[in-house]
Amino acid sequence: MKILKVGIPKGSLENATIELFKKSGWKISVSSRSYFPVVDDDEIRCTLVRAQEMSRFVEMGTLDAGLTGKDWVLENGSDVVIVKDLIYSKTSQAPARWVLVVAEDSPIRELKGLEGKKVFTELVNFTKRYFAERKINVDVEFSWGATEGKVIEGLCDAIVEVTETGSTLRAHGLRIVEELMLTNTQLIANKESYRDPWKKEKIEQISLLLQGALRAEGMVGLKMNVSANDLKSVIEILPSITAPTISNLFQSDWFAVEVMVSEKVVRELIPQLLKRGAVGIIEYPLNKVI
Repeated sequence: MKILKVGIPKGSLENATIELFKKSGWKISVSSRSYFPVVDDDEIRCTLVRAQEMSRFVEMGTLDAGLTGKDWVLENGSDVVIVKDLIYSKTSQAPARWVLVVAEDSPIRELKGLEGKKVFTELVNFTKRYFAERKINVDVEFSWGATEGKVIEGLCDAIVEVTETGSTLRAHGLRIVEELMLTNTQLIANKESYRDPWKKEKIEQISLLLQGALRAEGMVGLKMNVSANDLKSVIEILPSITAPTISNLFQSDWFAVEVMVSEKVVRELIPQLLKRGAVGIIEYPLNKVI
């Protein structure tokens, strides 16, 4: 039997990724005593790998495919296939920014102010390339964690750190000088694996269904019954991807109407639908929208 080896990111992305696969149609079970989660697909073998290392194992062919951040693909300089960008819109894994940060009272206001200064970061290779391309000489050192505290304590002049909103940085008395990179999760594949017809088809199947699950986040389905007299009025206020699905109810002048809408608008939409004559309104969650 052919097997596709897939890397699941261990750490902050782990739970969100497993939940995303569940919505996509694959149930992954993780044991605290094993790095090899069990998946209900005999053609897939999963391995837990830290996101920082994922692209290396995919590039080597130890894994056929995996999920990791765009930042770590660039950091490692990995030669892999970027199958698809994935944005986990309802989790903490929305797009994030790698930013250059200094203490609030620092005199540094722009990149060139870092000439001859020391920068700590976990993203060493990318940061070195970034400054080198701009011909700014900086001493970039790897940080083993607690990076924010190092600039606060004066152990370095600046840090390169990842953030979503910047609120935590501001709360610690830090100031963003410049955004270096916007990053999000990517489905990546080994180049040789992607040339194999069976593996490519399997990887693209995973990509399609993961995208469908992500597309369904923040959306719900609505079903309702509407009389012929009220149908036009109801349809006027229904948002949809293409158009609502409408079918006749048996031996009556009533219609069943079904639509997918953003979860954000439902609380305002349902009272309006009732006023316009819709009855029997049902709201239901969506796992995938393809």
